[in-house]
Amino acid sequence: MPLNTKSNIAGADEFYAELIKWHDGLSDEESAAFNARLILLLANHIGDRTVLSEALQIAGGSD
Repeated sequence: MPLNTKSNIAGADEFYAELIKWHDGLSDEESAAFNARLILLLANHIGDRTVLSEALQIAGGSD
């Protein structure tokens, strides 16, 4: 199954606001650590190495 890059989050604006709220008051290092934990949790949930590799390529600008 290819990576879905189209908008697929119900309440996307609310999710973005919630994500930003979690970063409030964090230092740059704490914010980066939070993002890393979130990425690893979501990657584990996805579990499909092909999809994860595709996401890395797209995020890295080599789609």
